[in-house]
Amino acid sequence: MWSIIVLIFFSTISYLITDELIPKMKNLFINAGLYGIDLCKISKEKVPEAIGVVSGCVFLVTIFLFIPIVFGNGLMDRGNFPHNEFAELLAALLSICCMLLLGFADDVLNLKWRYKLLLPTIASLPLLVVYYVNFNSTTFIVPIPLRQFFGVSINIGILYYIYMGMLAVFCTNAINILAGINGLEVGQSAVIAISIIIFDIIELRGDQFKAHSFSLHIMIPYLATTLALLKHNWYPSKVFVGDTFCYVSGMTFAVVAILSHFSKTVLLFFLPQIINFLYSVPQLFHVIPCPRHRLPKYSAETDILYPSKTVISKKEMTALNELVLGILTRFRLIDKLEDDDSITINNMTLINLFLIKLGPMPEVRLTASLLLFQIFCTCVAFLIRYPMASYFYDVKT
Repeated sequence: MWSIIVLIFFSTISYLITDELIPKMKNLFINAGLYGIDLCKISKEKVPEAIGVVSGCVFLVTIFLFIPIVFGNGLMDRGNFPHNEFAELLAALLSICCMLLLGFADDVLNLKWRYKLLLPTIASLPLLVVYYVNFNSTTFIVPIPLRQFFGVSINIGILYYIYMGMLAVFCTNAINILAGINGLEVGQSAVIAISIIIFDIIELRGDQFKAHSFSLHIMIPYLATTLALLKHNWYPSKVFVGDTFCYVSGMTFAVVAILSHFSKTVLLFFLPQIINFLYSVPQLFHVIPCPRHRLPKYSAETDILYPSKTVISKKEMTALNELVLGILTRFRLIDKLEDDDSITINNMTLINLFLIKLGPMPEVRLTASLLLFQIFCTCVAFLIRYPMASYFYDVKT
């Protein structure tokens, strides 16, 4: 437990360093051409992009410096050095480092979507190798209602590794597609990180003490640097975090989910991201036309955000288009306008759905509403994880 106290001290220092570095590095990024214009503001001043690389670097350096403290006793007594735990930490850091590099490359080179799916898969390989060497457990417990069909447990072999690889891809991209307004990417990541930390603290009393201690060693410095970044990314944003931050955040969550063995619980904390992904599927797979940017539409006259729209030409309509639009219309999940030549609907993101259901609103209020929804879903996740778990499992899994 003393290591956690020291880590909190280290993380406090990392917060202060990140908070100090970000303003000083703004001009460096702008001079390098890494800047953008905030499309939801009247002002057209240059805002530095990819600042997530700053918080990501401080986060990693903090963990690097903390390694001798965590493994100090083992360094003094080499005969009892915890090689497996050390390999887990190094694999975690390697995967996060890979995503930091690849995320920054994406911000600079503007990679295509197929690469955004491939890169997290490659970066997760060190995790999967260490998992295979240290654990190689590919059995999962079947929920009680399904045991009469499948038995108590099922060994799915290599499919479990495919699932973990897909988890890394989902976590990195799920945050990236629920983004576009000031403070949302960093805010949702901070809420997820706090949720995982609370879960770890609760579970420290159980038989998985080492796994949850490992998770805390990753999540506490991550949260510290993320909060420092949020201070500068909150409305009105002075910096943009870029894909770098989304990739690092997603891989960090995937690391603790895989190596600390609570991937199902982490997915529960991703409920808003899962909802956003499912809602976005028709556009992501181009069943519905998908513009490059699906940001809300900004009105300079009122300083309010409205749902952005996409247009479907009736001449190009297919049976699949009609089926999807019919389902979405029936469940009132889209705002549809139709004329003789085309159908106009909102872009299908959770951000635009909030604007449809709650009405147009200022950007800061929209961000706050989405983060409150994230917090609400966290409460639902804990409700499912604890009081309701007994309906599906004999013991906590």
